[in-house]
Amino acid sequence: MELLETQDPEKKRLIETSNRHKQELRKEVKDISDRSERLLINGLIIGGSLALTYFMISQWSKKSKKKKSKKKEGKEETADVESDAIETPSLLGQIGTKVLNQATLILLDIAKDKLMEYLESRKNHDENS
Repeated sequence: MELLETQDPEKKRLIETSNRHKQELRKEVKDISDRSERLLINGLIIGGSLALTYFMISQWSKKSKKKKSKKKEGKEETADVESDAIETPSLLGQIGTKVLNQATLILLDIAKDKLMEYLESRKNHDENS
């Protein structure tokens, strides 16, 4: 059967064209799957970082609230000690907010860099096409 196909030049040309298109399609599908995998991994890393940051901040804020309530329920304290107890959680809250803000800025910077890399690769791919 192959002998008959190779004898006709038109069939041979069509088969070669078909094989070339098949290889190009496979290459494009592989490129798309690789890009999708990278984007998914980056998204998971960024999402996990945000979730971890949120979890840590929520745990810190719970600990400071428990300490405050234990001090009030415990022994009777003077007004000076109570004012110190009130200032401590607010200080911890401010530190937690600053840490959360810095973590958000870092994650946004990483996301911006990844987005710029993706857009540059798309631009280069479009120019090559």
